[in-house]
Amino acid sequence: MSAKLNTREVGDVTVVDVSGRITLGEGSSAMRDTLRELVNSGKKKVLLNLSDVTYIDSSGIGELVSGFTTVANAGGTLKLLGLTKRVKDLLQITKLYTVFDVHEEEAHAVRSFV
Repeated sequence: MSAKLNTREVGDVTVVDVSGRITLGEGSSAMRDTLRELVNSGKKKVLLNLSDVTYIDSSGIGELVSGFTTVANAGGTLKLLGLTKRVKDLLQITKLYTVFDVHEEEAHAVRSFV
């Protein structure tokens, strides 16, 4: 099963709920396309909810970094929410955990956008 993405608005923050697997192919390209569409439509505050991601590979990690850069280059902010142990461990191993602003609770994450 590849990743399924659902986008919703919480105030002025766009929350992207991701579920399934973010892997080479459909999962990572779906995330890339969704983030580009958000940026192109002027969305500057993006929260990726990864609490239902069952698996992520190196391509998926690359897409997280690419998405972060895409949003930042457009003057926006991308933050992560609800990392599973596997995703958190991968981000720590790759030293990317310190790059992302990571939150456990959605309400706190939404409030953290300036």
